Amino acid sequence: MGTWEKQQEIKKEGKEKDKTRREKLAGYFFNLSQLAFAGLVIGWITPLASNSNTALNWAVLTGGIAFTTVFAAIGNKILKY
Repeated sequence: MGTWEKQQEIKKEGKEKDKTRREKLAGYFFNLSQLAFAGLVIGWITPLASNSNTALNWAVLTGGIAFTTVFAAIGNKILKY
């Protein structure tokens, strides 16, 4: 095996490692998005049953939707890169 073939193999391994890193990092942000959505459901539905502060309910809803969207967008952007 020549020097050029070794360099190509090293370059290919580097690309595979980068691809794996991107996929795992994107998966991490998608999981954060899922956790934010789960927190939204728990944080918004539970106070509705107890008729607590409605302003707080809407703040939790807005924040949960925002975090879910942002984390999903970051994960998607990482995958597209």
